[in-house]
Amino acid sequence: MKRLLLVLAVLPLALRGAQPQVPAPQMDGAYLRLGFDLLSSFKFVAPEYDPLASPKAAPPTGEDQIPAAVKGWSGREAVVTGFMLPTKLDNGRAVEFLLMANQMACCYGTVPNMNDWVVVRVAKGVPITQDVPISFRGVFKVSPMFESGYMTGIYELDAEGPGQVAE
Repeated sequence: MKRLLLVLAVLPLALRGAQPQVPAPQMDGAYLRLGFDLLSSFKFVAPEYDPLASPKAAPPTGEDQIPAAVKGWSGREAVVTGFMLPTKLDNGRAVEFLLMANQMACCYGTVPNMNDWVVVRVAKGVPITQDVPISFRGVFKVSPMFESGYMTGIYELDAEGPGQVAE
């Protein structure tokens, strides 16, 4: 019995189903400063789901993989810095885009992990700014998002307005 307890004591927390410890974000005035070091600090694997095979079934959310501390950031004002990848344009301005940890997903790069991007929406749109890190402020949400039954992200930011090129 003692040997079993010793083995359980040294098993990594991930093997026992415990969630990783996520450091508390720094504050930027009244805003949480959410860098990708925090947003990507845990493993998130999008659950397998085929909406064509099960069109009436609710897709799995994978929310059990998101640490409670990260869920606690939802609904709070935050500033996030990353690289813009436009996804929806209106009159040449980005009204929806991914803010990504790096530029490796562009062109011939790799597919990033689901927690390596934030879906940003700006009602009036912003100029497209690529190849430099840019910061956006707004209300941050943590909740799996779906489009046509497929998971498209777990982070969302309703931005207040234009971003600022990061220093």
